[in-house]
Amino acid sequence: MRRERFLPGTPAARLALATAVCFGFVAGASSAGAQPTETAGTADPVDRIDLVRAFRQENAPAILREFRELLAIPNVASDSANIRRNADWIASALRRRGVLTEVWTLGGAPPVVYGRLGSEDAQRTLGIYVHYDGQPVDRESWSSPPWEPALLTTSLENGGTRIAWPVRGENPDPESRIYARSAGDDKAPIAAVLAALDALRDAGLTPTSNLVFLLEGEEEAGSDHLGDYLRDHRDELQVDLWLIADGPVHQSRRPQLVFGVRGYSGFDITVYGATRYLHSGHYGNWAPNPALLLSSLLAGMKDASGAVTIADFYADTAPISDEDRAAIAELPDYDSVLRRELGLHSTEADNRPLAETILLPSLNVRGLASAAVGAAARNIIPTEATASVDIRLAKGDDPEVMLDRVEAHIRTQGFTIVRDEPDLETRLAHPRIAKVIRRSGYPAVRTELDHPAVASVKEAARRAAGEAPLMVPTLGGSLPLYLFVDVLEAPVVITPIANHDDNQHAPDENLRLANLWYGVDLMGALLTMP
Repeated sequence: MRRERFLPGTPAARLALATAVCFGFVAGASSAGAQPTETAGTADPVDRIDLVRAFRQENAPAILREFRELLAIPNVASDSANIRRNADWIASALRRRGVLTEVWTLGGAPPVVYGRLGSEDAQRTLGIYVHYDGQPVDRESWSSPPWEPALLTTSLENGGTRIAWPVRGENPDPESRIYARSAGDDKAPIAAVLAALDALRDAGLTPTSNLVFLLEGEEEAGSDHLGDYLRDHRDELQVDLWLIADGPVHQSRRPQLVFGVRGYSGFDITVYGATRYLHSGHYGNWAPNPALLLSSLLAGMKDASGAVTIADFYADTAPISDEDRAAIAELPDYDSVLRRELGLHSTEADNRPLAETILLPSLNVRGLASAAVGAAARNIIPTEATASVDIRLAKGDDPEVMLDRVEAHIRTQGFTIVRDEPDLETRLAHPRIAKVIRRSGYPAVRTELDHPAVASVKEAARRAAGEAPLMVPTLGGSLPLYLFVDVLEAPVVITPIANHDDNQHAPDENLRLANLWYGVDLMGALLTMP
């Protein structure tokens, strides 16, 4: 493990220096020169949010200019050179704002950016986690280059057209959208934190909590090294609560706080036919077709209502509690609107509420491949067919046990499971062969809605949004948050800011400006909560 320090001296001296110079320099956003500061807790909470809001309204062009600069750096985890550029950019941005900053490295892994900002008389330490890497891109599917951020009047679906980035004195329409990879997932919270720090400095305020920043560059690639980073730096990462800045707000555009995430597991499966392509006329109805075999196998894993039919698939899943059901009942009844938006006549489990279904494990075919289709299709019987499957885990589910159950089901359907390409001897010995490649996973994690740390976060979100946030038991997506609970022994609360229709992970990912501004206000409220 190698650390690259940006401020010299002993840990105590560095923390003191970081506190002393807090907000001493703001890049292109606030006025020059030092200003007296006061502890944020001495000002009225509503006034503090008004100050943050006024700052980002006045400085919107500068905030967007800096965000655009970050979005322009490609950020796929496997692109080590550009991932390092992202880490250096973030470290420099935090350092300019008085944050004690280090870049941690581990052989073969993207770097982690660590920051610490002390606050005089603080009674708590907050951790803020963000990931700066993004999903790979299919450039041909994007309407504009994914790392050349574009500003549009509104979403492409609603006829948005490209406009110039605002300059000083201009106030951009909050319905405008930024199109770029990671605009919503997950560089938006970085821009929000930086702007909130600038706003507090401009108002002469300091955070009410000690702050620890942890920015990861491998989340979209599975966070394979995050556990090593956390274990190696357990002492530096001791906090009272982790705020996980990721995910979208509710589909109704209401703000939400989320208290858990699904876990993740998955596998790739390949089934086989003949050793070479066969003419579909000469050999059809005689030679087994692997595309049909695999389709039948996968279809048999779920019933007509969408329930998984694999034996014991739900056996270890924690029951949905009365507290969970009460929280779900408080959510807007938005499913019918969402079905219309997505062009879905109906949804699984007889239109069971979305917020309830994500408290259960899911099995999803995320991709299928066999021979070719359309103009490239030929009159042949394929030699093999492959599917990639993901399993989202609920509380209580073990990743490896779930894969064991899937494999047991595959065997009951007459398949022999192998781990490598079958040779001729193996093919001749077994009527049905499935190569299964298991992918490592992690369990789900949940913080109880009545945890003592939750009340302050809920009030901060209310101040930022002007209305009470929705309290959501779990997020549909997956994050390796179990590491924060198991390794660092601290609770987690997810604080989403992105729009629900941000095309997360897909072409034309985007961020609605109103959501970015909410994020700035939210971070300002969280950093100054009593």
